[in-house]
Amino acid sequence: MKKNKVLLKGGRVLTMDKHLGNFKKADILITGDTIASVGIALDAEEAEVIDASQMIVMPGLIDTHRHLWESSLKGIAADWSLLQYLQHVLGPLAASFRPEDVYTANLLGALEALNAGITTVFDWSHIMNTPDHADEAIRGLREAGIRAKFGYGTPGLSVWEWFYESQLTHPEDARRLRSSYFASDDQLVTMAMAIRGPEYATMDVSRNDIALARDLSLQMSMHIGSGSFGPKYNAIGKLHTAGLLGADMNFAHCNTLTDADFKLLAAYGCSVSITPEIEMQMGLGFPATGRALANGIRPSLGVDVVTGTGGDLFSQMKIALQTERALQNEKILQQGEMPQSINLTVWDALQFATQNGAEALNLGRKIGTLTPGKQADIIMIDASAINLAPVHDPAAAVVLYANPSNVDTVFVAGRAVKRNGHLLHHDLNALQQKAMSSRNYLLEKVEALEKASLA
Repeated sequence: MKKNKVLLKGGRVLTMDKHLGNFKKADILITGDTIASVGIALDAEEAEVIDASQMIVMPGLIDTHRHLWESSLKGIAADWSLLQYLQHVLGPLAASFRPEDVYTANLLGALEALNAGITTVFDWSHIMNTPDHADEAIRGLREAGIRAKFGYGTPGLSVWEWFYESQLTHPEDARRLRSSYFASDDQLVTMAMAIRGPEYATMDVSRNDIALARDLSLQMSMHIGSGSFGPKYNAIGKLHTAGLLGADMNFAHCNTLTDADFKLLAAYGCSVSITPEIEMQMGLGFPATGRALANGIRPSLGVDVVTGTGGDLFSQMKIALQTERALQNEKILQQGEMPQSINLTVWDALQFATQNGAEALNLGRKIGTLTPGKQADIIMIDASAINLAPVHDPAAAVVLYANPSNVDTVFVAGRAVKRNGHLLHHDLNALQQKAMSSRNYLLEKVEALEKASLA
């Protein structure tokens, strides 16, 4: 048996490829790291055969906005607004992180994502306190086996200096990282820039940071339209006036952007990442799903921070979908009428978390659909589970019913990282112990700092 061939046999296949379509029963042949073929009754000699007859087989989910370095601090921001989060997480907690804390959190968070069927993540890493912090963040991503864009951000040493109309430019260590780790863009973990933009830094700094990203030929992502910061700073208008908007830009949140802003983003080919649950909790505004769609942008989805919510995209698909449906229905109800139909579908939500996510990260040529020739980032969801069966509509099953426990198998670039419901290749108990020790150290350090300041 040749180990580089795997045949997924007889699954209910959602290719997300409009030309291929979907299959009630089909096979997928993986050769090496690539999808070789999708079809009915494929013949593949010397391949390992995996029975997918009770599975929904689909592309891996894609999280386009997450701060993985916070993965050891689950639940700490459960009742916090954005301002409280900035004050506490980006305040003394971030400043207390050691390089080993970043490594542990990134590895833990990436494995949590894989366990939930997320095969690709944009890691927006604003914990670059030293070059060692950056090195350890990258090490965590690589060891996890996830596909990732490492968004190189700023230090977390002072929220006031780095995230309040900051006059500090992006660290030049980006150049070392680009040449040392990311000389090729054809690898599992690649580099991007996590810049602050005009809502958190001055325009002069924003110009500098954007120029740095473009000098290094890197995609960049920034937070935009976050609550009252949107109208206060008019970031999209400023970037447009300065001639800086471009297709290499990804914008997270966008809650309080105007329709004119969205039209500009669409015209320049920018992408949008929506993190619906955290946005509503922390006071950024209602998710901009519908307004992005209305202005020609297919949004993608992210978890954002596991300090305030769970680390899976099933929840985010459902919340994004149902919140936008509620907003549209409410407009009709306010006119004294009853909604006659629902326009936004479960298929839309599934696209947000797969194909649209790939396109948002400029990875559409590699992932996002089960198209032969693309990378074999594939997940299998157990359709026989009691919370899913009997399956009427597989897209509905994934978006409205599934959770991480239903993810049976995960492949990233043809390599199995989860099989039969269990993550492979890692000692999870040891990692969780390291994460608890890291969390305890950080909380104790912050407590000691607070006591010292009172004294």
